[in-house]
Amino acid sequence: MRRPWLRYGVACTAIVLALFFLAVRRRDLADAPPPPPPLSPAEGAVLAQAAPIDPALVVRVTPDPARHPGVAFSVADRGLWLTARVAVEGCAKVAILIGGGEGVSAKVLTGPTGDVAALATADGAPALPLARQDPARGAIAFAPGFDAGRPAEVALRVLGPEALERRDRARPHADVEALAEIGRTEGVGGDLAELAGAPVLDDAGRVVGVILAGAPRRGRFYAARASALSQALAAAKVPASPSAAGLAFTVDNYGLAADDLRRSLRIAPVVCTAS
Repeated sequence: MRRPWLRYGVACTAIVLALFFLAVRRRDLADAPPPPPPLSPAEGAVLAQAAPIDPALVVRVTPDPARHPGVAFSVADRGLWLTARVAVEGCAKVAILIGGGEGVSAKVLTGPTGDVAALATADGAPALPLARQDPARGAIAFAPGFDAGRPAEVALRVLGPEALERRDRARPHADVEALAEIGRTEGVGGDLAELAGAPVLDDAGRVVGVILAGAPRRGRFYAARASALSQALAAAKVPASPSAAGLAFTVDNYGLAADDLRRSLRIAPVVCTAS
């Protein structure tokens, strides 16, 4: 005959396990607040004037309508940026947008290999710090950027290295970091293709990778690893800022923290220009 205290213990264990899995599921559904409404043209012009880049270098920019924008992020105050190569590959001219339909011309410094491209502009924005090693498996990371010209960011869980198949026969696969999406900006849907080039940040705001592509049906993103950033900088022969300061990111504040990076132009859209 089963003792009452044993049945009670089994029932308590079941309840505890149910609460545990509910907590884990809630923790892994970490959506950020909705983005702010789009700026009016007048507000965009004011934001562009307040950007850290010298106004004398700012020009009107006409993005190539045949190409998706990507994301670039500053790694040296004097005008050094990193992005995904796919965001600028094949572009005759490239520009970093600062708002109000304006931006600064950028030059691609790296050659035709590697997944990360380095860009140079005549002036820059405050740099993001670079991590020296890849994130641990299971760690939480964040990718701030844009979607259709509006703020967008995702919260991610690091799954570990994985081979990414590519259409480029010359480079059939790459060892990249696989990341599971656990949250995104509320109200932002789609595959977030314009997130290519966005920095992958750890909880201290250090760059641990660069978004290369997404797999919406699998709920995953793929990112170049920390070593790829070092390789791009070595190829460009320009060092990153050694004194860059990070901004703390958590599942509770990553929407606001990403907005801070956008306002300070530490991350910005990168586009192929039509002329």
